[in-house]
Amino acid sequence: MLKTAVAIRHVHFENLGSFEAVLTAAGYRVHYYDLGVNELWTLDPLLPDLLVVLGGPVGVYEAEAYPFLAQERQLLEARLAARRPTLGVCLGAQLMAATLGAAVATTGAKEIGFSELSLTEAGAAGPLRHLDGVSVLHWHGDAFAIPDGAIHLAATPLCATQAFALGPNILGLQFHPEVDACAGIERWLVGHAAELAAAGIDPRPLRTEAERCGPPLREAARRMLAEWLEGLTA
Repeated sequence: MLKTAVAIRHVHFENLGSFEAVLTAAGYRVHYYDLGVNELWTLDPLLPDLLVVLGGPVGVYEAEAYPFLAQERQLLEARLAARRPTLGVCLGAQLMAATLGAAVATTGAKEIGFSELSLTEAGAAGPLRHLDGVSVLHWHGDAFAIPDGAIHLAATPLCATQAFALGPNILGLQFHPEVDACAGIERWLVGHAAELAAAGIDPRPLRTEAERCGPPLREAARRMLAEWLEGLTA
């Protein structure tokens, strides 16, 4: 019997990327809820077997300007309280952390580009071990604190809190393992052109890094997700 995986997508190019094939292989039927197209109030927070909240170019603290953020936190409040399998990436992880009572704030600097993670002992013992020594894509200016009761999994020099887990079913990732940099990085460079320009970042080195880092990241990220899915509990 097919399981359901619902992904909340805020901008079209920040999708499930290389994760989608893993979900399909694991027996999930993938559905996107696209911001501005699908009404979030129609999504039963407890119904999907897996909920994935993807990234986006706004901050958790901007709910007055972007009311959908409050709607997503309401969904997550019910979902996380029930410990239903939930994966958050970048903004998605920040929304999860905030819903769990942790602070989310600007870091004062943009972390954009490919670099390796420093895994904690817990991170190296779990699914993130597949990313050890692999350059992953970072694209953020905000960061979350580790929620009470959650386990800290990874860090970088610019962001000490790159990932957390709360039991086997809740995983928040500040970085972007899902991006298929071999095929999709140009959409990111164009879609975030204003952000890159404001931060004084030349897109050309990012394009070159994507060509080099994309293939190993894609394979490592798929192994990471597959292991995490295998460890989910009912």
